[in-house]
Amino acid sequence: MKQVAAVLLCTLTLVIASAHGASQISSKQANWPLDVATVSSPAAANSAQPQLATLGDRVVLSWVERSGDNATLRFSERTDSGWTEGRTVAAGANWFVNWADVPSVIPLQHESMAAHWLQKSAASTYAYDVRLAFSRDRGRTWSTPITPHHDGTQTEHGFASLFPMPGQGLGLAWLDGRQMKAGAHEGMNGGDMSLRGALFAPDGTQASEMAIDDRVCECCPSAAAVTADGPIVAYRNRTSDEIRDIYVSRLVGGKWTEGRAVHNDNWRIAACPVNGPALSAKGRDVAIAWFTAVGNEGHVYAAFSSDAGATFGAPVRIDDVGAVGRVDVELLPDGAAAVSWIEFAEQRSSFRIRRAERNGSRSASLAVSAIASGRSSGYPRLARRGDELIFAWTDAGDTPQVRTAVARLAPPSTNPQDRARE
Repeated sequence: MKQVAAVLLCTLTLVIASAHGASQISSKQANWPLDVATVSSPAAANSAQPQLATLGDRVVLSWVERSGDNATLRFSERTDSGWTEGRTVAAGANWFVNWADVPSVIPLQHESMAAHWLQKSAASTYAYDVRLAFSRDRGRTWSTPITPHHDGTQTEHGFASLFPMPGQGLGLAWLDGRQMKAGAHEGMNGGDMSLRGALFAPDGTQASEMAIDDRVCECCPSAAAVTADGPIVAYRNRTSDEIRDIYVSRLVGGKWTEGRAVHNDNWRIAACPVNGPALSAKGRDVAIAWFTAVGNEGHVYAAFSSDAGATFGAPVRIDDVGAVGRVDVELLPDGAAAVSWIEFAEQRSSFRIRRAERNGSRSASLAVSAIASGRSSGYPRLARRGDELIFAWTDAGDTPQVRTAVARLAPPSTNPQDRARE
C-alpha cells in the first residue's frame, strides 16, 4: 500500500490544480503585514522531521538527526532571546525513521514534557512500535521508555499525536495496524488500519487504551488539540467504498465519540495520499486545515468551529492555484487562523501562509520559503508564541537541515476596509 501511496504522492505533486470551482475564495484579498525572517536553527546538519508543539507560552521544536544508521531525537525551546541549546531525548540504531511518520516532543504542565519515537519490532519494514518517555525537569532527564499499545503484534504502530490532558496528564492517538495482515503495505486487501488512543496519569502510569475508529487511512498523519470541552483528534477516514475524507472525534465523558466528517469532500482514492489534517484550539474555538484532491486537483481548505469541534462551518479555500498539501494551522488572538501549506504552481513549490477568516475572507498568501515538493522536504510546521509566528521546515539538499523562521503579528486592524469581520 505504501508503494502505491508513494506513486500517488508523486502524481499529485505534479498536478497543477485549476482555479475552476473556487467560488469560496473571497474576491477581496487584503494584505497581511507579515515580515517573515529566517533565524538560526538549533538543528545541526543531517537533520529532518521537524515538529512544533505548544502549551501556553512554551513552544518546543523537535527534530531527528542522523549519523549512519543511528537516529537521535533532539529538541529546543523558543524563548524571548531565541532558541535554547538543543537537548537529546533518545537515540538508537533500530528506529523507524520516515519523512511523514515523525517523532515529537511536547511540553506538559509545569516542568514536565513527553516525547515519542518509533522503534522497530521485527525485520519487516513496517513492523514498529510507538515508544514514549516522560521528563519532569524540562527535558534534562527522561524516564525509561514505554509502549502505549499492548497487542504484541509485529505490525505498524505510528503517526502518533500527543496532547496534554487537563489535570496535567498526557493523551495520545496513533494509527494501529494490529488488524492488518503481514505485507499489507505492499498490496491491497491487507486488513484495516485503526485509530486508537491512550491516556496517562500525571505520574506517567497508563490509565486507558481504547479504539477511536476501526477503519482509517493507512498512512495519513493524525492531529490533536485540547478544547475547553476536552481533547479532539482529526484524521483521514476510510469508508468501504474508499472515500477518504477528514473526520474528527472528541473525548466526551471518558469515551471517544463516533467519527464525524468535517466536510463531505467525497474524495474517492484507492490508496493513502500521506496527507493528514492539522488542528488548533482555544477555549471552544477550533480551526482545522486539510488537503483534498477531488477530480485530481489538489487543494487546501480550512474550517472553523465554535462548539469545541462538534460542528464545523463551510470550508474556506486556502491555496492559490494548487497544492501538495502538508498543512498546519494556528488560531490567532482575534479568532482568525493562520494556515500554512505547500503550494504547487507553474512547476514550482513553496512553503506558504495566509490568514483565513470565519466568514470566508482571506489575506493574500505569503511565501515562507522555497521548498522541495517531494518526500525529502517532509511536513513544514507552524506554531504561535504570543505575537510571534514560528516556522520550521526541512531544507532538502545534499545535506538536509531543519530551518526556522519567525514573523511578528501586527495588532489587528480596526478599519473595516482593511479586513472583513463577521
